[in-house]
Amino acid sequence: MQLRLRRIEGQIRGIINMLGEGKSCEQVVTQILAARAAMDRVATEVLKCQVTEALGEDTSPESREAVLRAIDLLNRVQ
Repeated sequence: MQLRLRRIEGQIRGIINMLGEGKSCEQVVTQILAARAAMDRVATEVLKCQVTEALGEDTSPESREAVLRAIDLLNRVQ
């Protein structure tokens, strides 16, 4: 997860450089959207970890998988 966040950090630095270089609005917004999508994926992974811990060890693997699939689906709806 930290590797993903470091990549996002690099994307943000790139966006800052793009603004300094006067890149087009379309190019900057495209990179902002890519960084935001990457942040959404990190948030989903953090949420999955939290839910997995909350479910505990007594939860069946099928139930656990169903909950994690639901989280993925919710992330796609946004």
